[in-house]
Amino acid sequence: MTGKPRRIEANLEYLRKLFIMPDSPDKFIEFGNELLEMIHDFFQEKGGIHSAITLPELSRIFDRTSVPEGPHLIKDVLGEIKSKVIDHSVKVGSPHYIGHMTSAIPYFMILLEMIIAALNQNQVKIETAKASSFVERELIAWMHRLVFCRTDRFYEKNIQNPRVALGNVTSDGTLANFTAFLVAREKAFPPDGDFPGLRVAGVGRALRHYGYTRGVVLVSARGHYSIRKAANLLGLGEENVITVPVDGQNRMDIKKLERRVRRLQEGRDGERSKIIAVVGIAGTTETGNIDDLEAVGGIAAEAGAHFHVDACWGGSALLVEEYRHLFRGIERADSVSIDAHKLLYCPMSMGVVLFRNERDLNTIRHSSRYIIRRNSVDTGRFTVEGSRPFASLKPWAALKIIGREGYGLLFRHAKETTDAFREMLETCGNFEILNHPELFILNYRFIPAEVRDRLGAWLDERAGAKERNRARELEGRIKKVNTIVNALNVKLHKALRTDDTTFVSRTTLESTRYRPQSIVVLRAVLINPLTDRTALDTVMATQNRLGLELWPEFRTAYVRMAGSEGGEA
Repeated sequence: MTGKPRRIEANLEYLRKLFIMPDSPDKFIEFGNELLEMIHDFFQEKGGIHSAITLPELSRIFDRTSVPEGPHLIKDVLGEIKSKVIDHSVKVGSPHYIGHMTSAIPYFMILLEMIIAALNQNQVKIETAKASSFVERELIAWMHRLVFCRTDRFYEKNIQNPRVALGNVTSDGTLANFTAFLVAREKAFPPDGDFPGLRVAGVGRALRHYGYTRGVVLVSARGHYSIRKAANLLGLGEENVITVPVDGQNRMDIKKLERRVRRLQEGRDGERSKIIAVVGIAGTTETGNIDDLEAVGGIAAEAGAHFHVDACWGGSALLVEEYRHLFRGIERADSVSIDAHKLLYCPMSMGVVLFRNERDLNTIRHSSRYIIRRNSVDTGRFTVEGSRPFASLKPWAALKIIGREGYGLLFRHAKETTDAFREMLETCGNFEILNHPELFILNYRFIPAEVRDRLGAWLDERAGAKERNRARELEGRIKKVNTIVNALNVKLHKALRTDDTTFVSRTTLESTRYRPQSIVVLRAVLINPLTDRTALDTVMATQNRLGLELWPEFRTAYVRMAGSEGGEA
């Protein structure tokens, strides 16, 4: 199945055959087998994370500027997909690919995707999603119970109650967060007398009616960028997403949150601000750490604000009892977002947003004359999105096939892998761990032992320095060395992409022991159940080798800057 697709004569009879299941399954099975063989070959192929093709070369493959005129044979187009797409896709399931939250998925997900495509249910209305609407509501109830732990009676009453919604299935975490903030905004400016509510009157009139100059959302410095996007789309303005610094554990600094809330309530900045929502993070995307949800929730309640927990990364860990203590206080949340394509090991992409109060989604309820009528049972009455696929089938089936016990084994493997990689990096001597991982994300950097030891000595001396001038001098030296090491790690990361046998991602943190200086760190996400110590050893050895090869071009600057104190160690 190679070469250029052959154009065939267009006729209605041929096209009709494309829309119906063949009389015999043979033809369907033939194409299905070829497709599965292509996918199987892709996973079995040896070599790098990416193909050898360059981005400019890829752009020349996909440079057709007009829509194809006539039909082509399925067999030929599948061949084109193999040679142009599959052969040049990223092997995100590789045990050596530990850079992002996209991991290997169970093979049965391929079968579920086929069922979803074949059934083509549209979750917006019961007329196009009969059984699947009930599956979706059951899944939402399962997830709601994991988070909020309401009574049996509550779930028996509401699991399939069409008058309320415990939450929504969304296309991803961004839409899940957006839905939560949309509800929070409506609750912050409800109807009042002649004022019909923000939903009808708009942001400007709502602020004037309630006597505010702006509405704000508070979140930690580790908050996901989707929160700013939501503020933009909701008319609140990105500058009104107020970030609160984090502590050395990458958790929101509670004292600074309290001070910020007080300042906003007292109007010390010259504005009368309505605190619409306070956000807790349950698994930051950069470091995997979890805010003190108990404390954040208490502050939100005192401020009269909606308490949202962004648990897109970590929320699924609630399946396993040994992780529940990390989420203490999440049950106080007004809303929680979770991604199925992360720790539930589902394909991209699906999010869930859950609301503690089963009537909160009534604040955004809507209807139409031809679907989602006011008294219908259509789930689309409560969703921001209209047409949606039957994506809930994937986590619904995964939870049955894998079960809580199975997820417990997967998460324990992820923790063991995280601990093992940390130990290996520390033993090597040329790496520095820069976070305290809670949920399978490790931040570190390559730093030759001579430099790491020197920086450690300077940090200790600075902490005990009695002379201010000496402390400032040490601070300056530390910053200059870190600037050199930052540049080294940026170049190392680029070299890793070129080497292409392994992959980790990269970010910048201001919360390390060198704060407030921003430090370039490598970021490993260690959830792939196929990643073992052998794979980790390859990842570390590759980074150590490339780092040592790059170090000489940076070492001269280091020695010159360190001077007599840096020496020729």
